[in-house]
Amino acid sequence: MDRFSRLRTWVFDLDNTLYPPAMRLFDQIEAKMTAFVMETLSVSHKAADELRHRYWMDHGTTLAGLMTHYGVEPERYLTEVHDISFDALTPDPHLAELIGQLPGRRVVYTNGSAPYAAQVLKARGLEHAFDAIYGVEDADYLPKPHADAFAKVFAKESLDPTQAVMFEDDPRNLAVPHGLGMVTVHVAPTPAPADHIHHHTDDLTGFLDTVRKRTAT
Repeated sequence: MDRFSRLRTWVFDLDNTLYPPAMRLFDQIEAKMTAFVMETLSVSHKAADELRHRYWMDHGTTLAGLMTHYGVEPERYLTEVHDISFDALTPDPHLAELIGQLPGRRVVYTNGSAPYAAQVLKARGLEHAFDAIYGVEDADYLPKPHADAFAKVFAKESLDPTQAVMFEDDPRNLAVPHGLGMVTVHVAPTPAPADHIHHHTDDLTGFLDTVRKRTAT
């Protein structure tokens, strides 16, 4: 944990990172994405679901695939797929306290939109813990894990990678931060052993509590 004492920027992914996957919020978004593909491309539910997943695998997000292959307008897509209920989310005051106590800048960087991220943070009681929110629109709709996406967002944040950490549930999205010199933390129920992952946790709150205790001594 010694490497955390030098950090000045703490970058957090949003979905399935700042709330537990067990809350199943993203299930709603996946259903909305499949419906959008069905309507836009006039394909069956099965075909749309397969395209949704394939584009996520090949391009980083379903949106990026739709933009590349069909010229889909991103603002309409993001508005429609994020029109969901946030009732599944519950506040986490302890997590809010821990993030708020981290030294330096605390930011959210998501492949979703910034307005959507703000709604998630509010539902989790985390809205006052962060200094900035960056959505996919801040990278001109180029998603993680593309290096240029990180470059655009990190330039806006004036981030020094050697003094920063990235928390992320998708191990693909930690490769570029690791290459830049950032500390990388994989937040997920199951570890994904890889050279570009420094730490794994299935309990973000517990992990940050440990970081606080060890860096305070």
